[in-house]
Amino acid sequence: MMKLSHVKVIPAVIAFIVTCLFWFIIAPPEGVDINAWRLLGIFVGTIVAIIGKALPIGGAAMIGILLVGITQVTNPGEPAKAMSDALSGFSNSLIWLIGIAFFISRGFIKTGLGSRIAYHFVKLFGKSTLGISYGLSFAELVLSPVMPSNTARGGGVMYPINRSISESMGSSPDEATRMKIGAFLTLVAYQVNIITSAMFITATAPNPLVTAGIKEVSGIDVSWGQWALAAFVPGMLALLLIPLILYVLYPPEIKKTPNAPEMAKQKLLEMGAVKVEEWIMIGVFFLLLFIWAGGPQLFSDSPLFKVDATAGAFVGLGVLLFSGVLSWDDLLKEKGAWDTVTWFSSLVMMATFLNKLGIIKWFSHLVETSIQHWGLGWMAAAVILILIYVYIHYFFASNTAHISALFASFFGVGVALGAPPLMFGLFLGFASSLCASITHYGTGSAPVLFGSGYVTMTEWWKWGFFISVINLLVFGIGCAVWWKVLGYW
Repeated sequence: MMKLSHVKVIPAVIAFIVTCLFWFIIAPPEGVDINAWRLLGIFVGTIVAIIGKALPIGGAAMIGILLVGITQVTNPGEPAKAMSDALSGFSNSLIWLIGIAFFISRGFIKTGLGSRIAYHFVKLFGKSTLGISYGLSFAELVLSPVMPSNTARGGGVMYPINRSISESMGSSPDEATRMKIGAFLTLVAYQVNIITSAMFITATAPNPLVTAGIKEVSGIDVSWGQWALAAFVPGMLALLLIPLILYVLYPPEIKKTPNAPEMAKQKLLEMGAVKVEEWIMIGVFFLLLFIWAGGPQLFSDSPLFKVDATAGAFVGLGVLLFSGVLSWDDLLKEKGAWDTVTWFSSLVMMATFLNKLGIIKWFSHLVETSIQHWGLGWMAAAVILILIYVYIHYFFASNTAHISALFASFFGVGVALGAPPLMFGLFLGFASSLCASITHYGTGSAPVLFGSGYVTMTEWWKWGFFISVINLLVFGIGCAVWWKVLGYW
């Protein structure tokens, strides 16, 4: 008998029941179109399936596309148009930006450049445990703009280096030695991974859902450079403070690590001289940063010099393919990229039509009315919305599911209550990554690092909550001051 090992029956049944409730049991509220309500049911059912892991996320998303197309909720009586609507997410350029960035990040891993960068930072800063933590943090920062999988960045590149350093210092994931250095480095690695994910649109896969939500609700198109500039000061403050705070409050037993630079130096010797493929990766890295930061426009104000971020990503990928650094087989094997393009297309499509059909406006008005009864100004209301948005992440095992389910609604409510759209949208976008700090399942890199066994669950949750508070304070104060300088308010 064939076993459906990839399907979790109970979560799948729950997702089906939730969808059916919207279709057959719960009547739409006054003023909400029946098809909009049914689309909401498909969307919520898809999110429930993703949260419960009824299917791999791409499979759940494909079923969502199927249901939207076959039920014709976006275009009743027009099957061809409805199917076209269901597939419209695949034409979203931001989705392909992230997909291509996944391909480019494969080059960092394949050529060994990612590990080389990290070992160089250890060589420079590694004479103390605190220095190692900063060295690895800066390596994470350097890789983050072009590695949109925080799982690949934190788990695939940084974790093996963390583990190698810890074990070289006699720190294994057991109660007797874990606190020597391994527990500290593991916790810092995760929290830094969360911070860098908030600093660039391309630093984690769900961030384009944030920019799409901002554009859908307010019409503001947030560029790569605008996001990076807005996050630079608060992000750097957090990167400087978090390792130091953990060093004081969750101290490693080993403070001095005179052998770490030598170990890193040995690893670099084993890797040999920088290969041609790595030099090409370095060139592509700086080329992409130049394009994404709006560099071509420094030469002319002509529209011909304005390069779309996704077009820039295609340029970088084209160089890697043409030079042979990456092959087409490498791209085909990058399952994370194709998976991301698929589920992003599904969720962005449904979120877009929920907005067009008025569901987001209805929900926003509902929450707005509730908050207005409290008589709060927009700033106090925005703080409440952000706190709820962040700590509701205890119920999510995915940033993607969290953002898909809540971002547009929370953003719409804040704007309706008077919050400046660009400021509130960016901060809520940063919070969409920062919220993952609280649990050992908050985002993809969490199970990898927690699974190493260096940090207990109690410690992970305790320090995760504490760091989440620090991050919100640092980003709140940092954004307030930095954005005043930028003239955002």
